[in-house]
Amino acid sequence: MGQPHPSAAPRPFRGRCAGASLEQLLDHDWWAMIFNGFYLKTDADIALNQELTKREVDLIVKMLELEPSERILDLCCGNGRHSIELARRGFRNVEGLDLSEYLIRLAQRTAQGQGLRAFFRIGDARRTPYPNDAFDAVLLLGNSFGYFTSRSDDIKVLREIHRVLRPYGRLLMDVADGDSVRRTLERRSWEWADDRTIVVRERELSSDGERLLTREIVIDVEKGVQADNVYAVRLYSFTELKKILESVGFVNVTLQMLMSSENGEGDPGLMATRMLVSAIASKEQEKLEQGRDVFVLLGDPRLPNPVKPGMVFDEDDLYAVNELKSALYGIKGYRFKIIDNHAELIRILEENSKRIHLVLNLCDDGYQNDPYKEPHISAILEMLGIPYTGADLRCLTLCYDKALVKIIALSMGIPTPKFVLLEPGEVWREIDGLKPPLIVKPNFGDNSWGITEKSVVRSPAELAGAVERLRVEWKYSGPILVEEYIEGKDLTVSIIGNPPHDYIMPPILTEDYSRVPTELPRICTYQAKWIPESSYGAVKSIPAALPQNVKSMLTKWSVQLFRRLGCRDYARFDWRLGSDGVPRFLEANPNPGWVWDGHLRKACSYMGWSYKRMILEIIRSTERRIMRQQNEALA
Repeated sequence: MGQPHPSAAPRPFRGRCAGASLEQLLDHDWWAMIFNGFYLKTDADIALNQELTKREVDLIVKMLELEPSERILDLCCGNGRHSIELARRGFRNVEGLDLSEYLIRLAQRTAQGQGLRAFFRIGDARRTPYPNDAFDAVLLLGNSFGYFTSRSDDIKVLREIHRVLRPYGRLLMDVADGDSVRRTLERRSWEWADDRTIVVRERELSSDGERLLTREIVIDVEKGVQADNVYAVRLYSFTELKKILESVGFVNVTLQMLMSSENGEGDPGLMATRMLVSAIASKEQEKLEQGRDVFVLLGDPRLPNPVKPGMVFDEDDLYAVNELKSALYGIKGYRFKIIDNHAELIRILEENSKRIHLVLNLCDDGYQNDPYKEPHISAILEMLGIPYTGADLRCLTLCYDKALVKIIALSMGIPTPKFVLLEPGEVWREIDGLKPPLIVKPNFGDNSWGITEKSVVRSPAELAGAVERLRVEWKYSGPILVEEYIEGKDLTVSIIGNPPHDYIMPPILTEDYSRVPTELPRICTYQAKWIPESSYGAVKSIPAALPQNVKSMLTKWSVQLFRRLGCRDYARFDWRLGSDGVPRFLEANPNPGWVWDGHLRKACSYMGWSYKRMILEIIRSTERRIMRQQNEALA
């Protein structure tokens, strides 16, 4: 971050008067003087640690879902260790900026010596030389935040990052955990930097308690004191950092993880416990990307939504939309326009119908947030003659009826649990072979709506209670599906594309219930999807370990169902694996949840796809389908 002393020569030993504080010895611009060869010697366990750098870059790439073509700024890059490692992995547009000429020249020589494509500049993080919207991601690593005397300068750095990020571009910060530093402050320490150099440190909090001051003396056993520096770093808790990031326009500020020092022998200092914090730059597009116009339809946050907890669009929904925008605005070749105002939806679509390349239909909430009206969105688009992603009116209507889809599956020779459909007013109806345990669920509904731990019943009394809860507590008036409860693995099969022409099947997932209390049934409840603090909030989707014959059955049957039900572009099929080794079909999900943490997204992540890649593949599948249809019409 800092510019070294021009000669990088040893600084004189300062001494210290009785009663003097480190604040009295601190140069306001300390960061412009100390980042030189002595810095690399005293911090070699981090700055020159290649194995540590590799592990950190693994985390960076995973957390930001970085792709080789993206434009990345490594701000306050020091000797460029992260930029160089990214370049080594094939990232083609990485640039590092730092105020230290010594460290930048070293980074340039290292990159050139290894034949790597990484660029480095000397510059101030408060006033970078880059244009607006220049980068997809900015990295601020190595505890390089909080050096300035004034908090306002810290804010300038964050404003500058916000400016140079593209709309909904990503920031990742690696900073000391201020709360932990205050709790575990070690006032004095020393360590051998090499076999002839001792580093002695003294630390104290500033008078206002906001900064940690450190005096660092480097002593050569033969030559004596080689450097005597005092530096200070402002300490931030996650709560404080989140507040300041949001104040300058960042959203989705997330504590990705707390990371402890891996150095068990040396003095990690401020690097002992670090926060990895990500954020998204919320900003309007100053210029539209060149490309085809894609309108993105979402649920209306202004209207009540009967499926969501409290019937409202909450912070989790806003978080999901921000993640979607971050992915969309990073896709080249398209111009995306978000439409979520259903009062204006038809007018907007009609006025723009001639220029719309296609509609990315992510409105799984239904027209005006009525889940029964999800097919209406497709009907509107059909009437306006606008091509769109996903299932059509017929498929969405058909698959909303769970019992009807099971009947179709049975007619195809695909096994399902035995079931009975209770019409309004019915509590029970006998069917041969249908015996407890049973599971009770709405016949119409998505997102596990109406399903709780009490949905699995083992007696007539429990069955009656489950039916009554759906009618009274959930205010559900439609048919109720009662089916045999299969003890075994939940399985989810995803398809992206359009069989038999071209399609991809991500890994089959199962649900890991190991952290759910043992007395609760192993089912994917409404709480599991919507209430993370519930007992089911710990459920995790993981790749399923299955015999090849089971995989073959699931693949074959899911593709058959995709085609028979008329799914398009992407879909998901839910199964339950019985003790006999035969999977039984539960339900079909055309236009399955698009959110960043949904089942489809998780399945795609296990084959190495980013969220952006998943969305792009859905769009491309739609384009190929439309092209085939046009060619067939001309044939």
